[in-house]
Amino acid sequence: MAEQHEPIRVLVWSEFSEPREVYPNGIHGEIAGYLNTLDGITARSAQLSDPEQGLSAGALADAEVLVWFGHRHHGDVSDEAVERIVKRVTEEGMGFVPLHSSHMSRPLCALMGTDGMIGAWREADEWQKVMVKAPDHPVAAGIEDFVIPHDEMYAEPFNIKEPDTVVFYSHFEGGEEFRSGCAWTFGKGRVFYFQPGHETQPVFQQAEVRQVIVNAVRWCAKRT
Repeated sequence: MAEQHEPIRVLVWSEFSEPREVYPNGIHGEIAGYLNTLDGITARSAQLSDPEQGLSAGALADAEVLVWFGHRHHGDVSDEAVERIVKRVTEEGMGFVPLHSSHMSRPLCALMGTDGMIGAWREADEWQKVMVKAPDHPVAAGIEDFVIPHDEMYAEPFNIKEPDTVVFYSHFEGGEEFRSGCAWTFGKGRVFYFQPGHETQPVFQQAEVRQVIVNAVRWCAKRT
């Protein structure tokens, strides 16, 4: 484990299929750029088209936390990359923060032993209310219930390994509900899945969403 006074080293990864008009530098660039404005965190971005898909042994060895956004190209992530990520998490204690449509990412599914499928989804740019269900969990620090004006709807059932803690739970404009913030420990590593963040809306620029990601990075790095 890194010393508490050293910056948390974060690798922010995306397949980079998100619309450039919403995220000119990709969601990975958006998140890494924000993280780099904060004290105590240093972030790098990587994408699917990079050499070794941006997930080389060296890149992962240098990362205390891997933040992940996948959407259309889950199946293009190599077996070797998945194996490296799972080993880094379970055996070496790297944190992992999969976001939104990463519920079906190969690394998360490999860790959980499930397919990550959800009951339904709807791209209608509806509101969702994110409710804090575990206010004492470090990922909820400084967060109260909040509304995302426009996002994609996800609905239960959610085929995941039972979380150690459901930190956030969402209600959607159409009446659906979803476990939108889930925390686990897999072996030596901590994992936090956060549902908000459809790529066609600037959800990752919303203050509460950014704070949840920062809190998740710190918790997954075992700094909280």
